[in-house]
Amino acid sequence: MKVLLYALALVAVVAGYQEPTRFYHSNYGIAEAARIKQLEQALDFDGSRITGGSNANVGAHPHLGGLVISLSGGRQSVCGSSLLTNTRSVTAAHCWFDGVNQAQSFQIVWGSDRLFSGGTRVNTNNIVMHPNWNWNNLNNDVAVIVHNFVGFTNNINRILLASGNNAFAGQWATAAGYGRTSDTASITNTQAKRHVTVQVITNAVCRNTFGTIIVDSTICVATTGGNSPCPGDSGGPLAIGSGNNRQLIGIVSFGARAGCTRGFPAAFARVTSFNSWISGRL
Repeated sequence: MKVLLYALALVAVVAGYQEPTRFYHSNYGIAEAARIKQLEQALDFDGSRITGGSNANVGAHPHLGGLVISLSGGRQSVCGSSLLTNTRSVTAAHCWFDGVNQAQSFQIVWGSDRLFSGGTRVNTNNIVMHPNWNWNNLNNDVAVIVHNFVGFTNNINRILLASGNNAFAGQWATAAGYGRTSDTASITNTQAKRHVTVQVITNAVCRNTFGTIIVDSTICVATTGGNSPCPGDSGGPLAIGSGNNRQLIGIVSFGARAGCTRGFPAAFARVTSFNSWISGRL
């Protein structure tokens, strides 16, 4: 309880309404794709970008799939996803359509520190969007990716969907992804695929920052110490447990437009709220 109260107190320090990140591809994803691609071409490339935390080896988070996204006009963007079955993954709806930019296809990569080379890769344009995805208020930010069969290995495996009524408030969870390591990460930042442990907070506390767009189907975490998902991590996993008991509890949805390392909460689609909808498309 003391740990939870400490986290809530830190969130309260940075409370006050913040505009959430919107129009992901235009404002974040396209630039992040270019940055990562250039980074990978550097001789000293070492991986990718979640803020804070520590490096994750190739076999860590075997459910994590990087998304190289082809947009109209030949532009590229990036997101994350989570593998649920040999032929289904889940991501954020805004990775396919952010309210302005429409994706044309996804290339999913598993088992690699790199987004633009290596690993096991599958291309698809078969995306099932949540019918109530609302890019204006960012609610129902969930989409299922239908893709060709990918075999499970030590480096590629599924994650279970969380179910039930557990709000997870106060619980520690792990976010993993390919996004930037800070708000000002430069092309010389060569950290590997990263993961970070963050603490789930109540939706009531999260509303102090984001207001009424935080609904029952949202789950938020504190980002104290600069540990947070950042641009490039959208659609990626928030998980608890380990090994075959690892469960997906959140899908990276949005943060504060002011920046991902400013101490404002990060928001996810709450998987328990969407379990039935996702399961019905597996």
